[in-house]
Amino acid sequence: MELKRLSFALTEVKAEDDTRTIEGFGSVFNNLDSYSDIVMPGAFTKSIAKRKPVMLWQHNSDQPIGVWDVMEEQKKGLYVKGRILDTALGGDAYKLVKAGAISGLSIGYSAKKWETDSEKGIRKLTEVELYEISMVTFPANEKAQITRVKSDDGTLIDERAFEEFLRDAGFSRKEAKIIVSEGYRAIPKQRDAGAEEHNTLSTLFNKFKY
Repeated sequence: MELKRLSFALTEVKAEDDTRTIEGFGSVFNNLDSYSDIVMPGAFTKSIAKRKPVMLWQHNSDQPIGVWDVMEEQKKGLYVKGRILDTALGGDAYKLVKAGAISGLSIGYSAKKWETDSEKGIRKLTEVELYEISMVTFPANEKAQITRVKSDDGTLIDERAFEEFLRDAGFSRKEAKIIVSEGYRAIPKQRDAGAEEHNTLSTLFNKFKY
């Protein structure tokens, strides 16, 4: 069985009435991915009609962190909406997502039917089996980033408020500014350029403990 993973973007992170709702579009249709595959409209229809995959943490099948309430194909691609559950791991994951430390999602799937374009060396996937959708630290797709973060009352957080939130969480002023302007993944680049050593992801979890 050919099992692949494909990263995609969350478009919103909400915290309305403590529901910890996240939503976004994944596997954008008619887009050439890193496997030289193009997912076509209708490819997920049969799979999501049978079941909604569980929300996992870092592709670990023994670490579910939430449920997907809505999963449907729209014109743009696969739309998903779900809730991060109030568990120890779910709490850590949600805080990291809201702070911007976790920047994307990744789906695990296998191709079932496709059309081959031999001249271009690409496949057009017409049917895929979707197994799971995970929150991941480093999405492979550069475009797979969270683009909006909302506060508990549903209002959009501006950059200054977000920077203050990061400072309160334990990041330095420099780190907070880097995250706001370039995203969390830019911090290791600063470290490689000669900045001081930064904490590991496990230490990041401790910064966001209740």
